[in-house]
Amino acid sequence: MKEFSQAKWLNPPKQYVLDDHQLRLTTDPHTDFWQRSYYGFRNDNAPALLLSYQDNFSVSVKVSFDYQKQFDQAGVIIYLDSENWFKASIEFETAALSRLGSVVTNLGYSDWATTDISTPQHIWYRLSRRGPDFLIEYSQDGEAYQQMRVFHLHQLGETASVQTDPPAAAKQAVKLGLYACSPSDSSFTACFEQLTIAPCRWRSHPH
Repeated sequence: MKEFSQAKWLNPPKQYVLDDHQLRLTTDPHTDFWQRSYYGFRNDNAPALLLSYQDNFSVSVKVSFDYQKQFDQAGVIIYLDSENWFKASIEFETAALSRLGSVVTNLGYSDWATTDISTPQHIWYRLSRRGPDFLIEYSQDGEAYQQMRVFHLHQLGETASVQTDPPAAAKQAVKLGLYACSPSDSSFTACFEQLTIAPCRWRSHPH
């Protein structure tokens, strides 16, 4: 993917192929991102291909996968550091039913918001930034997107009191990217393609 030609790996995987059109990534067992909440453990060893980006944006990507065991996941990520980040993916449960969800980690504590979904073979995500605030959406056909959640990353500062279109320039760079992991004793291959990075398409809220 040309858009990620300057991207760098966090926790490089043992097996991957990256070209102008796609990233194919095979996960290693016992890899994950999670911080403290409920479980108590801290995991920060999953592979993520990250691009430093300062402007507001809307990034979309098609993610295909061949999940093998419970908790396998692949999706999009914003990574500031080990205690401040965001990820969205379908987390595998069974061949019939999985969890479409997202994790927001602020100040070293992760949350997890999910909804049940029939396990597909692929999905599209669109992630948009307006300063310290973000919108994550998903699509089953790459055309019609549905909102998953709006969230804030505390480390990026305060939300502007006046929203504008186009949004005010972002003040701090973030690392946005793609990730896949297998928290249990599993391994699978994910494919990321049809990636685009464009100016922010997330409109301001009318007052």
